[in-house]
Amino acid sequence: MKPVRSLRFRLFALAAVVLAAALLVTGFSLSALFSRYLERRIGQELDTHLSQIIGGLRVDAASGLSLAREPVDPRFQTVFGGLYWQVIDQTSDSRLRSRSLWDTSLDVPGDDLQPGGSHIHDTSGPQDSNLLLHETLVLIPATDGDHRVRVTAAIDRAEISALATGFSRDLAPVLAILGSVLMLGFLLQVGEGLKPVRRVVAGVHDIRTGARKRLLADAVPEEVAPLVEEVNALLDAQDAAISRARDRAANLAHGLKTPLTALENDIERLRAGGNTEIADDIAELALRMRRHMERELARARVRHSRNQDQVALKPIVEGILRTLQRTPEGETLKLQNSIDAALTVPVDPDDLSELIGNIAENAVRHAGTEVFVAAEASAGSIVLSIGDDGPGLDAQHIENALKPGQRLDQAGMGAGLGLAIASDIVDSFGGQLDFGRSPLGGLEVRILIPVNANLHAPPG
Repeated sequence: MKPVRSLRFRLFALAAVVLAAALLVTGFSLSALFSRYLERRIGQELDTHLSQIIGGLRVDAASGLSLAREPVDPRFQTVFGGLYWQVIDQTSDSRLRSRSLWDTSLDVPGDDLQPGGSHIHDTSGPQDSNLLLHETLVLIPATDGDHRVRVTAAIDRAEISALATGFSRDLAPVLAILGSVLMLGFLLQVGEGLKPVRRVVAGVHDIRTGARKRLLADAVPEEVAPLVEEVNALLDAQDAAISRARDRAANLAHGLKTPLTALENDIERLRAGGNTEIADDIAELALRMRRHMERELARARVRHSRNQDQVALKPIVEGILRTLQRTPEGETLKLQNSIDAALTVPVDPDDLSELIGNIAENAVRHAGTEVFVAAEASAGSIVLSIGDDGPGLDAQHIENALKPGQRLDQAGMGAGLGLAIASDIVDSFGGQLDFGRSPLGGLEVRILIPVNANLHAPPG
């Protein structure tokens, strides 16, 4: 069984367990306190009954014991009514008892009781009942001297238990309502407590999509601030590593460019000297070196790039078209840029320049008279289109064009990696590269750029 990963569920479950335990303890504690209070209160009533009985006791000239007036509680008059009294004259051994005892008597413990003192006992009563018993010893003056009289009042504990049970039964729904309210409060508390975590998640999403560069440490509680600081420090370290990786790639490209250029010149001199076979072999090796260099440099740069802020699309396209206009192939063509100036995309500017540059360069190379670049916003994405009026490509040529090293023409010293590198860049920001027939009759390359782009690692 997999462990529960939801922090909200864990906190809520823990709160539920703690609350259930607290309510159980509270319920038992309140019931116990009520029972103790109830017993004390009933004990006070028994003491009141004792006082009433003692106030009515009389001893006549013949040492006969009598009660001038009985307690008014009707349970004393009901047979086995649950409330009982009993009087024992220890001097004359005469007895009095309540009607509720009928033909029974209270089982009084034979402990030593001093005049004016009182004892509390649990004892058995009529019909196997359990009684709470209060007793006291008083001295009643008579002509033959003081009589030691033991006065007892008792109540059936079943009455106390019934009252305590009724209290517990009435307490249960109150505790249930209290528990429901507290659970709702805990749920709100957990939701409020997790808001900073959600803000951090939203901030990381904004960083990933280019909406912001860093998390805001002052927007979270101090308990979450260390996490925010660590994330920001990690992003700083990542930016530094990306910068170093780009610099190393640029240095490597610069270091290899000059030797390869010199090698091309040597190849031409060999051909001019009649060493065509050797020149072709060296040219093939140089072409392989250039292919590997350009491919790996492009992959390394894409691999270490991540989404940036929103970048204006039109200025980048204008710069690329101006450069292509000055090339031998482009100076005779009509290059159109119909992109809205307000249109932006969340793609690294260098990646965007290389992506558009490679595709536009292919379009210029194969166009007859015109190349166009357009873009439009659709649901959740930007569709960038680059088309020409050249011969276009069939399905087989399109599939080959995306393979590294495959070229659509064999002229020049190019490595044949333009569309393959473009495909890697598109994959890096979660986009899509499609080919079709342009309105001008040639090839149209459509690049779908998600507005909330996810950065994916390039293939391979």
